[in-house]
Amino acid sequence: MADTSDTIDYGTMMHDAMRGLIARVLRRVAEDGLPGEHHFFISFDTNHPGVEIADWLRERYPDDMTIVLQHWFDALDVREDGFSVVLNFGDNPEPITVPWGAMKTFVDPSVEFGFRFEHRSADPDDDPDGTAEEAPFEEIEESDEPHQDAEIVRLDRFRK
Repeated sequence: MADTSDTIDYGTMMHDAMRGLIARVLRRVAEDGLPGEHHFFISFDTNHPGVEIADWLRERYPDDMTIVLQHWFDALDVREDGFSVVLNFGDNPEPITVPWGAMKTFVDPSVEFGFRFEHRSADPDDDPDGTAEEAPFEEIEESDEPHQDAEIVRLDRFRK
């Protein structure tokens, strides 16, 4: 059995890379606004440590919440540990803070781009210290076609 220090944790590395990409996109939007038809659906775990939402929102969304960055949002602030934004809920501006680790999905439907961040343990009681590893990300694909198994391609095919 291999020692875990002797392995490459691709799942965690991919999560970090995807969060870095999303942070870069959000920073650009914070500076320049949303280009063209781009808009984002971001879902997150409302119970994750560091999530800050109004009490009435937590009561309404006790497990997870999806926010939309499109027509009206303000004070988008992207940090190392996550982002915060002010959103409009029925003409009431509400600040929301989302740590990167709380994010479940990020989707930009204007270009059919999205990622789902999978967690191995959905029950916080199973992981009281918040140290459980996350499973590798899964790309979200919007398609009406039935799911097909992946084709295994041998690299020898491409060697000359």
